Amino acid sequence: MSKTKKFLLPEAEIPTQWYNILADMPNKPKPILNPGTKQPLKPEDLYPIFAEELSRQELNMSDQWIDIPEEVRDKYMIYRPTPLVRAYNLEKALDTPAHIYFKNESVSPVGSHKLNSALAQAYYCKKQGITNITTETGAGQWGTALSFAAKIFGLELAVYMVKISYEQKPYRRSLMQAWGAQVIASPSMSTKAGRKIITEHPNYQGSLGTAISEAIELALQTSNCRYTLGSVLNHVSLHQTVIGLEAEKQMEMAGEYPDVIIGCFGGGSNFSGISFPFMRHTINEGRKTRYIAAEPASCPKLTRGVFQYDFGDEAGYTPLLPMFTLGHNFAPAHIHAGGLRYHGAGTIVSQLMLDKYMEAVDIPQIESFEAGILFAQTEGIMPAPESAHAIASAIREAKQAKEEGVKKTILFNLSGHGFVDMAAYDQFIAGDLTNYELSQESIDKTTGLLEKII
Repeated sequence: MSKTKKFLLPEAEIPTQWYNILADMPNKPKPILNPGTKQPLKPEDLYPIFAEELSRQELNMSDQWIDIPEEVRDKYMIYRPTPLVRAYNLEKALDTPAHIYFKNESVSPVGSHKLNSALAQAYYCKKQGITNITTETGAGQWGTALSFAAKIFGLELAVYMVKISYEQKPYRRSLMQAWGAQVIASPSMSTKAGRKIITEHPNYQGSLGTAISEAIELALQTSNCRYTLGSVLNHVSLHQTVIGLEAEKQMEMAGEYPDVIIGCFGGGSNFSGISFPFMRHTINEGRKTRYIAAEPASCPKLTRGVFQYDFGDEAGYTPLLPMFTLGHNFAPAHIHAGGLRYHGAGTIVSQLMLDKYMEAVDIPQIESFEAGILFAQTEGIMPAPESAHAIASAIREAKQAKEEGVKKTILFNLSGHGFVDMAAYDQFIAGDLTNYELSQESIDKTTGLLEKII
């Protein structure tokens, strides 16, 4: 087999269904609760916030496969299937016996995997007759994806972008505006939640939790409007499984099966997408594969957080989610991997962590950028700072394989490119970036405020 060959699926092999891991999990996640009554939510309880079909998908624990609407699949054909690539040059640089593969989601029109769910959510909103949608974005990948999807389906979109990223990543903001979205730096004075935070903390540079609060508040106060979310929730993870379903067939074409599967981790969307389709074989057949979530050391909800019911946003507008969390009041460091600066993990991933189907590692900021540069030098792609965390974890695994003298097949998700994140790489090359040390005291302070429900 040629060492330059990329493994591609023919167009007809784009999945026709999403995979719902909830149907196969031996232990289902604990129910999502109404924060007032502490009673489990029903789909109709979510209708004021989300499109009705998305609400039903969120709580669907019985259907293993969910049909992808033909209108969504047609749009997937713009860029799917995405390439599965063997990183021969990276293997050579590491002098490792490991085989390293990556699923290249950066080839989507918006440069990341986020479009997989953005198209689905925009479609369901449009089908319901909704005219306006709101959302939040950290680094801007989700915001750009939803802006493009909203334009395609004729929806008006307002995006609350975490203020530090609004300032650090102006070109992501420009992309959103070019596709017709209104972009607001969060916290802002346009919502009650934003005004409260600015009043109490005038110099606060924002968080995903804050931006979510503002986006939900605007959706609830705007006629014929719904909120959309780019990670964390079950229906988002469901839509992203097109990644792993394609990768499964592509790995078969390559004649290999991954021993280790890695995704960077903020709320769980791309990790879920690459890993859940493979994990069904672990759950149902006992297939021995390790699944690694690579999160930033400055926001380590899986490695150092607590498992507890918590809000998905800072103001407490969302239902209570059973999750590994650092507390919804946690203020993350201003690292450049803005998409990973979220305080909690999705309910599915949290349960899988409890049941030891997966593991997590925390990656210091400097190590992630070193990995990103090495990947760019060997494979020619400048990865997003978020994706560089997965690359760093893959490099760790490849080095371990060399030390142990064992062959290992590693698959990671390249969730996006970093072409509009070059200011961060400029700072790294200039030696201006640092690692952030997170004290146990600061974690205990925010997690200690949580109501003890579990």
